[in-house]
Amino acid sequence: MGQEVPPVNPWLALTPGDDPAERIRQIGRAHERFLAGDRQRGRMRAVVADSWARSAAFVRADSTAPIDLADDDLEAYRSAHPLARVMPILRDLLGGLAEDGEHILAVCDAHGRLLWVEGHPATLRGAASMNFVPGARWDEAHAGTNAPGTALAVDHALQIFATEHFSHPVQRWTCAAAPVHDPGTGRLLGAIDVTGGDHLANPHSLALVRATALAAEAYLRGSEPVRQQPRVAALGRDEAVLALGSRRIRVKRRHSELLVLLTVHPEGRTGDQLGIDLYGDDINPVTIRAELSRLRRILGAELLDSRPYRLRAGVETDFGAVTRLLEAGRTADALAAYPGPLLPASDAPGIVRLRRLLDDRLRAALLESGDRRLLRTWLNSSWGSDDLDLWEAYAALTPADPLAARRVAALTREYACNVRATWP
Repeated sequence: MGQEVPPVNPWLALTPGDDPAERIRQIGRAHERFLAGDRQRGRMRAVVADSWARSAAFVRADSTAPIDLADDDLEAYRSAHPLARVMPILRDLLGGLAEDGEHILAVCDAHGRLLWVEGHPATLRGAASMNFVPGARWDEAHAGTNAPGTALAVDHALQIFATEHFSHPVQRWTCAAAPVHDPGTGRLLGAIDVTGGDHLANPHSLALVRATALAAEAYLRGSEPVRQQPRVAALGRDEAVLALGSRRIRVKRRHSELLVLLTVHPEGRTGDQLGIDLYGDDINPVTIRAELSRLRRILGAELLDSRPYRLRAGVETDFGAVTRLLEAGRTADALAAYPGPLLPASDAPGIVRLRRLLDDRLRAALLESGDRRLLRTWLNSSWGSDDLDLWEAYAALTPADPLAARRVAALTREYACNVRATWP
């Protein structure tokens, strides 16, 4: 019997017996054919061929990764990022490589934004020539095939070797990267990466970054703080209040509208969709972008994402709580949790729709309840005092109450006069 051939690890760049120089030439020729339209894989690794196909839909082979965050925005974002807590571990386990003059340690978020890039100054200068710097966007859609970006795309540790990179300026580097997850939720937090020369294409570098990612996740699991979900209060007030842990932030009116709209669309909204929600047909894209930029400074880049615009964390809202109580049939509790209409001074079309929907649901529940105490609570409020439908229901339940009958008669006359005054 012949000797059994060990299975090939698809995440390793080279297999035993490969000549690195010859593989660089083979892959380089395959890359040229791919750019010319020949999509046959040949001896290409499937993970690389698939990544090239994804990358080609977004970037050119001579493109450079864009800078997405800089200066104070970058510092604020990465200091609040969960991976900031494990940087001492990453430096301890990988710092020796980053200081030897041949390697770079890099850490990115789940969107491929590089948060930390560390190493010998001369090596960092070489990396900076291709924008491998903090704040740059290295997901596949912005930088093509590369170890941290592709590790995020496939959610697996891997190596990307020399000419396997999609972008020509990156092809003199070899990288090994591994994704890091939130141990509590499984959510992808980002990736850690070691970048250097062709000698990185060995099983040890891949095992090292994978072990380091596991160590980071283990540390996060043991040090997980008690999380307080962000909360928005927007009922009965013209400016919402955002609670972030112990902080209470009063949000200006237009930003309050944006915040409320984003909470009810967790899947995200485009700038145009938000513009219609705020201004109707009178959309000004420049104004929308400016308002969203200011809102991001208020919330922090860790909470507000773009493309599309969405809140990264689940946000509890007072109007959402009222809706859930109504859905559960708990009308009395819903009324007790309702301090007034949603952003009552807002005339933004999207907010007006939400406000009317919630008010109509609550009023319908009150009418269906037939509980005169609940009806009276609504009618005693500033927003319910002129509600003719509920006054009529209350009067039917309290025929001996002359106040109710007089109020129904007065509102009926008032509304009739208003109709005649507006009749053409």
